[in-house]
Amino acid sequence: MQLDSSGLQVLSRAECLDLLSTAPIGRIVFTDHALPAVQAVNFCLDGRSIVIRTSIGSKLAAATRGAVVAFEADQFDPELRTGWSVTAVGYSRAVTDPAELDRLAALPLTASVPGNRDHYIVVEAEQVSGHRVADLTTFPDLLRAA
Repeated sequence: MQLDSSGLQVLSRAECLDLLSTAPIGRIVFTDHALPAVQAVNFCLDGRSIVIRTSIGSKLAAATRGAVVAFEADQFDPELRTGWSVTAVGYSRAVTDPAELDRLAALPLTASVPGNRDHYIVVEAEQVSGHRVADLTTFPDLLRAA
């Protein structure tokens, strides 16, 4: 197990993608009027790509076409003092190909708000990194391995 300078476990790309596939909600970071913006979104992992379903006229849809964006998802248990955080960075694209739209529509991705959400944004996760937080005093085996 590799630890960073803060004592957090560094996750491999495969571990990061596995954890992302378990998270129902993530946050996408994009630029809106030259300022950073963050929006919580439902998403689905499709291979190494992050798929977000939104409305075509949304601020998110307009701001992310062809842009470099960051995406983050995490899970934390404050009682056990354990959890993880994964960040992906890559280019976003609006899906326009009818065959790809049909394929993405079959993914288990539902919108969390009412309305027409038939616009898909795909983020190609080029850089993926993550950390696991563990209270090492609670898990002495991890402390010995570190």
